[in-house]
Amino acid sequence: MVSELTIEKLVPGGMALARTSGGVVLLRGGLPGERVRARIERKKNHFVGEVLEVLSPSPDRYDPGLPPGADLPLRYEAQLPVKEGFVRESLARVARLEAQLRPIRPSPAPLGYRTAAQFALHPLGGLAYRSPGSGELVRAERDPLLAGPLQRAVELLNTWPLVGLEEVAMRASLHTGEVQLGLIGGKARYFRKAAEGLVAAGVAGVWWGAADPRGRFRGPTRFLAGRETLLERYGGLDVQVDVVSFAQVNPQAAAALYAEAAELAGRGGHALELYGGSGVLGFFLARGYERVTVTDLNRRSVQKGRADAARLGLENVRFARADAREAARFGPADLVAVDPPRAGLGRETLEAIVELAPRKIVYVACDPATWARDLRRLADAGWRLDFARPYDFFPYTHHVEVLSLLSRKPA
Repeated sequence: MVSELTIEKLVPGGMALARTSGGVVLLRGGLPGERVRARIERKKNHFVGEVLEVLSPSPDRYDPGLPPGADLPLRYEAQLPVKEGFVRESLARVARLEAQLRPIRPSPAPLGYRTAAQFALHPLGGLAYRSPGSGELVRAERDPLLAGPLQRAVELLNTWPLVGLEEVAMRASLHTGEVQLGLIGGKARYFRKAAEGLVAAGVAGVWWGAADPRGRFRGPTRFLAGRETLLERYGGLDVQVDVVSFAQVNPQAAAALYAEAAELAGRGGHALELYGGSGVLGFFLARGYERVTVTDLNRRSVQKGRADAARLGLENVRFARADAREAARFGPADLVAVDPPRAGLGRETLEAIVELAPRKIVYVACDPATWARDLRRLADAGWRLDFARPYDFFPYTHHVEVLSLLSRKPA
């Protein structure tokens, strides 16, 4: 059915909340204070829907040509209190903690910040975004969120014959201005000539990855042409990144978070980082700790981290390919640092951290709700929240990072 509604607020997950006589409605596409016409349908105990027309737009509404996944079309200054509110609400409602929340740190660049992106292939040629919810393909042309090198790569690939692929992933370096591509789907041998042609056209390197239902680059990968890695700068550290393994998409914002995390962590003997990837946070921690151990399951991330540590002369950092659930075998540790995926800490990982009983825990989160759930569990296990600050890594989207510090309560 179609209804006219007034948006009350945005909630974590990027949805707008409104109410009808029948109950709560969660919508995509509305902003606080707007009067909208929306198509809604009932679920078990609420309604869901999408905005068809904005009848009375917010004075803060601003859309500089955003792609489909950018669900926060507000003036940048108006986005920040919304994101801070997501974190504050999770602290109060999920963690049930009355801790002070520090002011959000804005992104150094609200536009042109994004150094990684993924695209589908449009049936009529060129790259396309998939719209959230519907999966509808929208041609990728100008995207104000993409860093300049990625935008130029999109323009190149929109003129390139790409046949037999399911997706194209991209990774750029703001430091060098170079781009790597990841060609996803088909067989690697079919794309070697295309990869060589793309390198000749100015792409720094090309990888291939098998289409895998578990996610992008979770299956077999092959390096096809050019250079295997790019150098990206995080603060004063130049580290390797590539298109087939994880790295933060906003390196300038991430560097600021890592620097503050290291300051909060202070000094000590042994720091253990779980979900460490290629160890950028661990490198920052190495300035204050005699020994840093970085663990991650991704083989390539561990290899890059070891090579970077050697090149940077960080002899006190070592890497181990291990599941976060194995944390207890790397103890004892004065500090445990975690930066888990959106699902947060698994129960076995949390139990391993409790067994280690570090003095301090640095928790970097990309989902306020699962972070708050884990804070509650850690509070019940004997830690207190000393510090929490949101960071904006993803302007014009609902996503928000959180940096937090917990300390062990006196026995």
